[in-house]
Amino acid sequence: MLQGFKEFIMKGNVIDLAVAVVIGAAFGNVVNALVKNVLMPFIAGLVGSPNFDEFARWNFNGNFVEFGVLLTAIVNFLLVAAAIYFAIVLPMNKLIALRDRKFGIAAKDEETPVDPQIALLTEIRDALQARGQDLPPR
Repeated sequence: MLQGFKEFIMKGNVIDLAVAVVIGAAFGNVVNALVKNVLMPFIAGLVGSPNFDEFARWNFNGNFVEFGVLLTAIVNFLLVAAAIYFAIVLPMNKLIALRDRKFGIAAKDEETPVDPQIALLTEIRDALQARGQDLPPR
């Protein structure tokens, strides 16, 4: 029983997943600090409020309907996505392109793989049309 557990733990994908979770958690702190301490104060300076929680707040039969809270969550999500894209993804793509140019690696043309059955049926159709045989309507 312990041998099976040891084999499971030592598999590469389990260790890769564990490393990814730890790095992701640490990186999440960096992104949250960027959004909370840099981007949101900048937006608060432009708009006048660090969040939109009080915007569009209605009392509906004693219950508060707070669309502003939803708006704040959407803006935070967009800021986190923008921070990740512009601070990580875009520079990484540029570094990869520079590396590829340095080593002469050409970009792969990714063609959509054709199902072999569809390719065969297309060849049969074309052969029948070339022989002048009528094809049934679709």
